[in-house]
Amino acid sequence: MKLHPNGYYNFLRDRKKKYNEEKVSLQKEIVKIYHANNGTYGYRMIADKLALRGIKRSYPTIYRYMDDLGLKSIIRRKKPGYVKAKAHKVFPDLLQRNFNVDASNKVWLLDFSYLPMPDGITVYNCTIIDLHKRNAVATLNSTRIDSQLAIDTLTKAINQHKPSKGLILHSDQGSQLTSRAFVEHCRAHKIQQSMSRAGCPGDNSPMERFFNTFKHEFFNLFSFKSIDDLNFATYDFVNVNYNYLRPHRYNNGIPPSIALRKSDSLIMAQKHKVKSFDQPE
Repeated sequence: MKLHPNGYYNFLRDRKKKYNEEKVSLQKEIVKIYHANNGTYGYRMIADKLALRGIKRSYPTIYRYMDDLGLKSIIRRKKPGYVKAKAHKVFPDLLQRNFNVDASNKVWLLDFSYLPMPDGITVYNCTIIDLHKRNAVATLNSTRIDSQLAIDTLTKAINQHKPSKGLILHSDQGSQLTSRAFVEHCRAHKIQQSMSRAGCPGDNSPMERFFNTFKHEFFNLFSFKSIDDLNFATYDFVNVNYNYLRPHRYNNGIPPSIALRKSDSLIMAQKHKVKSFDQPE
């Protein structure tokens, strides 16, 4: 019958029974995660999500299992090309594309995004993320994209996280952020403004990446009947899903706010250890 001997004896001994049972069980979990996140998670994200549950499998393994199931993540929409304009700095770029920060509330990033509604009204979102662990510290929607939206979002972030004087706020050179009202608001709170070069989105790439996720995994997937519905869903996605549930590649697959808690706990433990060594015997 032209059977391979190994195949015959494996069949007799049923050597792969346990492996096949584990595979089926794992594929069920993959399907649950995939559909719970509207098909936006690829094999890396699903592997990270499983790892958070204590189920550790390699990326190639999850890729192979998803391929067997015919599951693929939704392809992200391509962004239009940017035309690089002549730089006109209102504030210098204090980051120079150095996006690694050793503590929270040292560097925040701010930007706007357009959210067109089915009735023709455009809603604008302003979000601020902390560069340390990429967690969102404030998000607000408005029907007007003006300096007041930026001021309200920044005020919300300040009241909740209470950063020390000297915080760097990095953004593009939008007119809302170069306005007298916003500049004076930053000065009143001892915040240093930093700005990307005109036409260079790579100077604020972590913020661009956030809005890519925001659109791809949230806004582009649903139709909102009202602005109130959009506001509620935005708050839920940013403050719950993005901050606490969604694995983040920058944090080795750990959600931003969870990674921040672990980082803060480690810092406190180190401080306590140093303090204990300083005490006399």
